[in-house]
Amino acid sequence: MKYFKYFGITLVVILLDQAVKMLVHNGMDFGTAGQIKVFGDWFKLHYTTNPGMAFGMQLGSEYGKLILTSFRLIAMFGIGYYLYALIQKKAHPGYIFCISMILGGAIGNLIDSVFYGVWLGNAPFDAPSPWFHGQVVDMFYIDIWEGFVPEWVPLLGGSYTALWPIFNIADASIFVGVAIILLYQKRFFDEAKHTEEEDDIQKQFIDEKNN
Repeated sequence: MKYFKYFGITLVVILLDQAVKMLVHNGMDFGTAGQIKVFGDWFKLHYTTNPGMAFGMQLGSEYGKLILTSFRLIAMFGIGYYLYALIQKKAHPGYIFCISMILGGAIGNLIDSVFYGVWLGNAPFDAPSPWFHGQVVDMFYIDIWEGFVPEWVPLLGGSYTALWPIFNIADASIFVGVAIILLYQKRFFDEAKHTEEEDDIQKQFIDEKNN
């Protein structure tokens, strides 16, 4: 039951993320033509795809996408095992909750990368295979500023872009999970340390009593 509680959070994130992506794909026109204003001009629904990492960055190689997707797959298993270990160790519930959200977000985007090239046919035209070359579906657009970025700006220079990237529920889940950990790290890790110390003292007391 204790495992289902936290892995259930991961499952909810995955299902919600994929449901929204399917609704966007099947119910919206791609790009500016299908853009829907939610709150004025600053928050919109905008169907777009991301072939690479955050901010649309890509690995400059024919096999860059395959490498990225493989890395995401390895990361998913790593985070999943870490979550399992945290639950076993009875870490701070808030910290476990955050890791559950991060895992859900990671799997959500991994599904896009592995399968969407086949399911949705959105792999780049020059991809060696649709498998593992799917593009991530994004839709939430906070329009703070958009325009041409000067050439001297690292990574993004020389391109027309938005100040805030278009993102999805998986991205938001990862961002919120990491943000909460950073904000409450002292509480999460101090309490975990105290719990371990208490367990050590209790174990030592039991050993001395048995001897």
